[in-house]
Amino acid sequence: MDDKHLQEPTVSTKKIFEGKIISLQIDTVTLPNGKQATREIVRHPGAVAILAITNENRVILVRQFRKACGRSLVEIPAGKLEPGEDPAECAKRELLEETGYRAENWRHLHSMFTSPGFADELIHLYVATGLTMGEQQLDADEFLDLMKADRAEVERLLATDEIADAKTITALYWWMKELAKAGKE
Repeated sequence: MDDKHLQEPTVSTKKIFEGKIISLQIDTVTLPNGKQATREIVRHPGAVAILAITNENRVILVRQFRKACGRSLVEIPAGKLEPGEDPAECAKRELLEETGYRAENWRHLHSMFTSPGFADELIHLYVATGLTMGEQQLDADEFLDLMKADRAEVERLLATDEIADAKTITALYWWMKELAKAGKE
């Protein structure tokens, strides 16, 4: 792919904020036309998300309050990568911590940038099957409700905007397409 004519080389970087999860910087770049512009960039260590499917074709979901959105959302289990952590191992850890489930089968479905216009967060989406229930191991600052949903319930949650985040929507539309292909609607 020849995209050299679209690239924006960095002239300078100014660090604005360094937090526990994200950092913010302003880069001055040279545009393809030779002019300069600034880019506000959020740096994030990356994350995983897990589409956990039971033997009864129900998905495991969590409902939690999201301060940035100002409301609770229903989502697939997910979590932040620790420095140097393998995404597949992180997915196993996060599924167990948030839901108590372990999975026998794992498949990497896709990796996607969540908001590439201003953030470098890359989220790795996994499908987990062959589930066995254990005990949740939530972080001290983590509060959520665990749910199981069939296709009809997922469609209701989507229609009522209780599911409204990109990773969950992406995963669930993939799952519903797979159900339709298998004739399990």
